[in-house]
Amino acid sequence: MKKSLFVFLFLLLTLTACNDEPKDVSNHNGNQTGNGVKDDQGLEDLATLYPLTGLPSNTESTDRAVTVMINNHPDARPQTGLTDADIVYELLAEGEVTRFLAVYQSYKPKVVGPVRSSRDYYIELAKGYNSLYIAHGYSPEAKKLLTNGYIDNLNGMEYDGTLFKRSSARVAPHNSYISFANIEKGAKANNYSLTGAPEPLLFLKATELEAMEGEEAKSVSINYGKNPSFNSQFIYDEDAQKYIRFSNGEQTVDNETNASVAVDNVFIVETSHKVVDNKGRKEIDLTSGGQAYLLQHGKWQEVNWKNIDGRILPFKGDKQVGFVPGKTWINIIPSTPGLKDAVIWKE
Repeated sequence: MKKSLFVFLFLLLTLTACNDEPKDVSNHNGNQTGNGVKDDQGLEDLATLYPLTGLPSNTESTDRAVTVMINNHPDARPQTGLTDADIVYELLAEGEVTRFLAVYQSYKPKVVGPVRSSRDYYIELAKGYNSLYIAHGYSPEAKKLLTNGYIDNLNGMEYDGTLFKRSSARVAPHNSYISFANIEKGAKANNYSLTGAPEPLLFLKATELEAMEGEEAKSVSINYGKNPSFNSQFIYDEDAQKYIRFSNGEQTVDNETNASVAVDNVFIVETSHKVVDNKGRKEIDLTSGGQAYLLQHGKWQEVNWKNIDGRILPFKGDKQVGFVPGKTWINIIPSTPGLKDAVIWKE
């Protein structure tokens, strides 16, 4: 399929203006400036790898995944703990407002937030990792799933002021936070297990990294609608070998540490979206599969996505495409206008 590229002339100028001082791109899972793989033999000899990053662990990783709904309203930025997630899904919640589902397994930040309300399709994604699901609030469809025990969960509607704390520095609904200490406390009170690591993702070996296919693309903009506040950009940092994330030209950093969101894989998938109520809530098809773009090591390739046991994964034909060891960001966008019009490249 012939690639359709749109020249995004003002992107780098905008990002440079917003990024006079480089932000910290360190993380807590090994060497942030490399891909965690020295060679095939070294990788095969490692007895312990984190299942959702493919990076080495000193001990066997047995912790259960925890997924958290994180607010992406401009009044909720910068967020806390977002930089520490192994995987982040970004989807529309209502209207043109996106929200994050952050998946934690290899590292648990002290505090996460602001925490926001649930939707049924975020729950389905969280279920794919057999995770403990954290949210503050819910749509009617999500409430049915949560109250019927579809997934182990802790919700701020029940624990506001106890497990969930309000920050005086921000106004509701952009000020709800939860600590991992309180997540553990809530799990214990509800007899939720915090052990049982998720099934590992497929990661590329060193020889596969060297032979990686794709076309050069050092930056990409992902547009969710006419409101630029929820458009995101990723710029590939050659030195760090990471994609640095921006929202509307402003670098995405942690509110506490100033560390930047720096990921190894950017996976952009398109699927059908349908408005289901007068508040603009969505019904999003996460099962049918479809077209997608995968960005790795400064290159991009066209792939397809499939839902395998609740996980959105890249494929070429019937063969699954591995991720680069490290962190992954997954943007799920509406099929109208779709990848060709919503994704803007600069080589």
